[in-house]
Amino acid sequence: MIVCGVELTGSDAVVCLLNMDRGQFNLPECKVRKLSLPKNHGREDLKRFQTAFAELMAEHGVTSVAIKERMPKGKFAGGAISFKMEAAIQLTTGTEFTVTMLPPALIKSTLASNPLPIAFADTGLKVFQEAAFTAAYVGQLHGRCP
Repeated sequence: MIVCGVELTGSDAVVCLLNMDRGQFNLPECKVRKLSLPKNHGREDLKRFQTAFAELMAEHGVTSVAIKERMPKGKFAGGAISFKMEAAIQLTTGTEFTVTMLPPALIKSTLASNPLPIAFADTGLKVFQEAAFTAAYVGQLHGRCP
């Protein structure tokens, strides 16, 4: 089962693919690390973002997308553009993947009971992909027992 972890920050969707095969985790090769939506975007830009995301998921055979949830208000509130990107991902049609929102509390409790099997520094991923990697890991664990 291939899970795509997503962290929405500003106008970027940072992605990380994680596969579990026979109890072993591995990181499939993926040249795309993030997809962006222009700050002054229109309807066509949003459709391009949605299409690019769907094509990336289809190309890698992703079965589940795990998005790190952002707060709608408060100190750590997400921006309007990130909520549009989330909606575009959730409303993607003609694809075979499911979308799960992961609240920060769920991520924290899952990591406490199931620590990462490898240090993030040893993954070879870029530093900015850490939250997406964590979302993919938690998504993998919850994907096995929905």
